[in-house]
Amino acid sequence: MKSSSEMANVEAAVKAAWKAIDDEGGYATNLTQRLVRIPSVNPKFITDPLQNREDALQDLVEAELTSIGMTVDRWDVFPDRPNVVGQLAGSEERSLLLCGHIDTVPIGEREAWTVDPFGGEIKDGKLYGRGAVDMKSGVAAAIAAVRGIRKAGIELDGRVAIHAVVDEETGGFGAIDALKRGHLAKAAIITEPSWGDIQPCEGGVEWIRVTITGRQGHAAWRYNEIWPQRDGPDRLRPAVNAIDIAGRFLDALRNFESSRCRHRQHPLLPPGWNTINVGVIRGGAGLGPDGLPLVMTNPCIIPDVAVLDLDYNFLPFQTKEEIRSEFEEFVHHFCQQDLWLQENPIKVAWELGGLHFPPMDTSPDHPIVQSLVKRRAELGGEHKISGVIFVSDAAHYAGAGVDAVVCGASGDGFHGLDEYVDVASLEETTKTLAASIIDWCGVKQ
Repeated sequence: MKSSSEMANVEAAVKAAWKAIDDEGGYATNLTQRLVRIPSVNPKFITDPLQNREDALQDLVEAELTSIGMTVDRWDVFPDRPNVVGQLAGSEERSLLLCGHIDTVPIGEREAWTVDPFGGEIKDGKLYGRGAVDMKSGVAAAIAAVRGIRKAGIELDGRVAIHAVVDEETGGFGAIDALKRGHLAKAAIITEPSWGDIQPCEGGVEWIRVTITGRQGHAAWRYNEIWPQRDGPDRLRPAVNAIDIAGRFLDALRNFESSRCRHRQHPLLPPGWNTINVGVIRGGAGLGPDGLPLVMTNPCIIPDVAVLDLDYNFLPFQTKEEIRSEFEEFVHHFCQQDLWLQENPIKVAWELGGLHFPPMDTSPDHPIVQSLVKRRAELGGEHKISGVIFVSDAAHYAGAGVDAVVCGASGDGFHGLDEYVDVASLEETTKTLAASIIDWCGVKQ
């Protein structure tokens, strides 16, 4: 517990940092505009040198971090796709990192936007542009918060770091790479949009590939497969339609999913959040080296391959070992009900595309969570504690043992048209972050 003098020093530092932020007159908003005006669409979605400018955007981030005295580590996660990590030295026991991703999804149909998607236009208190809320404003708020602390002349006791990472939109491989390089801390604030909420928990996500194999045949002989036939020496060997099996499997999967949703819930997530989405189905003849059917254009063939790709959400208090074992047991029991599948069982492959998001389940009573709640309330903002209903880089930090929480600004249009961040919420978030950095890291005496 802090002494009364320590608490007084912290409160004085918070007020000084808030004044410095106010005196700068919207630095976070201005920086967000500059970031939005440098397109940084993830090249895994589209390849366009004019839009894939993560390298140029990170030049700006690096310059801002350097200007406030942070030492910078910069490296390419993928060619021309760098991470940037800035740090102020301090004790590890009170270390804190703030993380935001700089890649965005594509803009979609340009003509459907009512504003320039890379213009950073402000109107009616909203700053528009791709990445405005998801999440260049979060990166800007983190930088502005540390900048305010530095401008106020405050020396922090704990080490503070800012992680500006790539590739969150396609799995978080930028954050994963930062962790592999040892960029850790005792606690983390992920500055994804949270609409006023403080969010200490997030479910995990697995991408799964389910492969069902049958036996090829000519469609004209389908009757021999599905209608009772005299089974003698002259009977042609029946085909086995893998897509038919997939239909039965989907029915069973819905029942399995429903049972999970009914009987397991987390108090900070919506009831039924733990779903299993069947996102992609491909059926056809022959299994190619890429794990997909070779022929998907000839309905005259009874298909012997059906491939289902699933997005599997599990709750913050569950482990990947638990949910994997449970799912594989479900698949095993389904196969035992069918003579063909007993001999040709369904195959389950985890971490499709290398994707796995661990769960995050930080206690609502954790000091960093309570600090964010307190400071947001003091600034007149919303301060409800809730759970993250999407997945973010918070998962990877939590999976590495860092106590993580999500706290960011408000807005709309993320992954859609006319994306914007609410300017007032961005400025309030900046001050909330600054105060919580001081609360957690402490002030040198």
